[in-house]
Amino acid sequence: QLHLTTSEKNELARSLYIVQNQLQEKESEIKREISEYKDRLLQAEKEHQDALTEANRKNEVEIEACHEKISSLEHFISSQKLEIEHLKSNKEQLNNSLKEANQALGELLKTKVR
Repeated sequence: QLHLTTSEKNELARSLYIVQNQLQEKESEIKREISEYKDRLLQAEKEHQDALTEANRKNEVEIEACHEKISSLEHFISSQKLEIEHLKSNKEQLNNSLKEANQALGELLKTKVR
């Protein structure tokens, strides 16, 4: 009976040892997988951050270009308004000169008819 019990105990001890080894291997494997996933996550986060940084840089460059274009167009519009005012003034002067010339012509024609 003692021999049988000792034999069973040894068998159980060996089974326990095997199970403990399997658990340790599984734990090591899980820790390794967790470490790999963390590394992949960090890499993905870095790539995402790099992409965001690059997109922001491109957007800032584009915004600056748009601001410069707007400024240029505002300057162009301002110069065109000045040119329009200048042309209106010239037109008015020419109309006045034409009126005076027509009046003078009318006076000359009246004088000639007399």
